[in-house]
Amino acid sequence: MEADIETHFGMTTARILRQLWVCLSIASCPGQAVADAFVLPPADIDLVGQVRFAQVNRDETLLDIARLYDLGQNEILLANPSVDRWLPGQGTRVVLPTRYILPKAQRRGLVLNVPEMRLYYYPKPTPGSRELVITYPVSIGRMDWKTPLGLTRVVSKTKDPAWRPPQSLKAEAAASGEPLPDLVPPGPDNPLGRYAMRLGLPGYLIHSTNKPFGVGMRVTHGCVRMYPEDIEPLFSKVPVNTRVQIVNQPIKLGWLADTLFMEVHPPLEEEWTTEEDWLRRALEIIYTETAQLSVLLDGQAVRKAVRERSGIPVPVSKGTRPHRISRGPGLDL
Repeated sequence: MEADIETHFGMTTARILRQLWVCLSIASCPGQAVADAFVLPPADIDLVGQVRFAQVNRDETLLDIARLYDLGQNEILLANPSVDRWLPGQGTRVVLPTRYILPKAQRRGLVLNVPEMRLYYYPKPTPGSRELVITYPVSIGRMDWKTPLGLTRVVSKTKDPAWRPPQSLKAEAAASGEPLPDLVPPGPDNPLGRYAMRLGLPGYLIHSTNKPFGVGMRVTHGCVRMYPEDIEPLFSKVPVNTRVQIVNQPIKLGWLADTLFMEVHPPLEEEWTTEEDWLRRALEIIYTETAQLSVLLDGQAVRKAVRERSGIPVPVSKGTRPHRISRGPGLDL
């Protein structure tokens, strides 16, 4: 029987063991109200977590449920396009998009995928412990104050920071008739909240907030904003000089056992307007990822993923994970 399985699926014993690891890992990592933590998979597996569901209680909004399950506002709205954010209705079944393709970046330090509005932390394991990845929803810079991309580091950490608004913000606030002071002391009115980690990019921080309802939206002036209950434990774990990778990956691809998955988020570039634009970009990324593989793609699944942009990983390949050859992928749209 084992020989038949290996012949039919082209799998080695090691791959079968990896599939078993996937099942055990997902089953042993139920969602938590604060920060989902997962055992880091092997290098050839890119997915963690699982999609779950919740039921709306009386007087709950979608934003209440998002915060309870450590999701951002955009995330839960994209996963539930037919549910009213303010009055979802008692008993309504809500999709929790708590399955993730890990960004294409080195699995170390902090990785921020800006269009996903999600931060991934790969803590350095202690002797005898398993490697983990912990993920958090964040807010990013709005269209006219973009969060910068690139490689940087955490250069300092401050508890109960004072906030000194930059001149650009003071000018904007003055023009709107709400001038800002030169300094906002620590306290409930401080937009940095109780914890701030300064990046090597001048003027940019990862920080808490006194407006948690905005987490998971493009609302900041370029900084990365987190739920207060998320940044407090992260602040204590992340040492100064931690590597920070900020990437722009609205379309992510990843393998789980023998299946290729795709996860689609709204892009930062507003020129992505038509479904054909999306499909063209998606195919460019797929071809780059699978250039040396013979992959049979599910064209309808690809189209559906780019049309819905739900932020939930979906399978987009047929058959088994291929061996490397010299041909490109096949796609029947």
